[in-house]
Amino acid sequence: MTTRPAPGHDIWASIDIGSNSFRLELARLSGERYQRIRYIKESVRLGAGLDDEGLLTEEAMQRGLACLQGFGEQLAGIPARRIRAVATQTLREARNRNAFLARAEAVLGHPVEVISGREEARLIYAGVARLQPSDKPRLVIDIGGRSTEMILGRAAKPRRAESFGVGSVGLSMRFFADGRYTADAFRAAQVAAGAELEEALTLFRPALWREALGSSGTVGAVSQILAANGQTDGRITPAALRWCIEQCLAAGSQDRLQVAGLKDDRRPVVAGGLCILYTLLTQFGIPELLPTKGALRQGVIFDLAERLQPGAARDPRAASVAELQRRFGVDLAQADRVAAQAEALYRGIAARPAPELLRELRWAAALHEVGMLVSHHDHHRHSAYVIAHMDAAGFSTNQLQRLSTLALGQRGGLRKIEGQLADAGLLEQLVALRLAVILCHARTTVTGTPKLARDGKRLTLRCPRSWSDGQARTRFLLKEEAEAWQRSGVLELLLA
Repeated sequence: MTTRPAPGHDIWASIDIGSNSFRLELARLSGERYQRIRYIKESVRLGAGLDDEGLLTEEAMQRGLACLQGFGEQLAGIPARRIRAVATQTLREARNRNAFLARAEAVLGHPVEVISGREEARLIYAGVARLQPSDKPRLVIDIGGRSTEMILGRAAKPRRAESFGVGSVGLSMRFFADGRYTADAFRAAQVAAGAELEEALTLFRPALWREALGSSGTVGAVSQILAANGQTDGRITPAALRWCIEQCLAAGSQDRLQVAGLKDDRRPVVAGGLCILYTLLTQFGIPELLPTKGALRQGVIFDLAERLQPGAARDPRAASVAELQRRFGVDLAQADRVAAQAEALYRGIAARPAPELLRELRWAAALHEVGMLVSHHDHHRHSAYVIAHMDAAGFSTNQLQRLSTLALGQRGGLRKIEGQLADAGLLEQLVALRLAVILCHARTTVTGTPKLARDGKRLTLRCPRSWSDGQARTRFLLKEEAEAWQRSGVLELLLA
């Protein structure tokens, strides 16, 4: 990884931090044309480094960091807004993920987003649909190291996307940890995989699709083995999988398994992958699974490119926010009032607001009252919980946690979020949102135009001279707000 492509502002980059492998993809987009510039895959086996307490070992973290440092060298000259790094199941599970993410972002030079299982599935389908378009109803399957994603879709639209907690690394560690292959171990592994996947039988039944496609690592590895040994032309069938399992049993162990097409980095996890594949094909009535070109890494690039289109009209996050407002019966007029007021205040203290931070602020304002459906009392806490734990297309878990923090901090004392106030960007968003909620508390349009200005740690909110005794309640709430910030010691809020 010592050579780099020529720097260019037309290059897009995605980093897929998977449970078994880390992948870097550099590409150019021109209309519907996708041109791969570079693809690097490193077998890191991060998922194998999760101990019994759900913690990543230092050894596993070091393997991951070394890989990401090399990836970071490949990103020189590519604009940061064209780079996106996502992490999947292992970092969804790891209890010490934040410690690893801080170190990972330092060596990579870019933020890393942990995405939910459904978001991973949505992005996988985006890659498949774009690189292998079809109008047929299709089932797309991606077997990763610690999770399996299943997606139903047609053309470019996914209709159902789910993630299940079984993958080639996890299953191999559980049933083939000593490297030995026995009939009992294969049966037990298939039963375990079937138990995890059984709830999907109705959701993804054969009547709902006409072709089945397999994406990424496990499917690609097994497809290569079958083609190299003349079993099929690369397509995966139940009979071909039985042949693979028979080869494993005949060998007796992974060390003695000698089949053409099997790469050394796949040897420790091939048995678990075969069990999941065989269970899927037999349990779901899949006559053949066709390997496909698209995968998560390409979906990340396509999704990022759509976000950056003028006006971000195709940003799926905007549609997710609108759907959540509808589902939770949000007062849209109030949400719009708070969003407009918060943006005006935010622009007063953030001289050149980053577009993404501005979008986050507006989304936080749009969703700050979703908790009202649960209870008016402490609705900000209900809002924070809902936002932090929901699946919303386009959002990473990191970003949802940030929106949750803003919702939690929209009112009341600051102690509950004092650990997050060191983030200067979030602090500015929070001040703007809290003041907007106060100014719009009567659920009417604010009279006059309050302005917020900043001088170091001192913020000054200037209210119109036209404000009279009719604004006594608002002035009372603003005074309480100034006192709350004074107690926090983070900044000083002056009212003029």
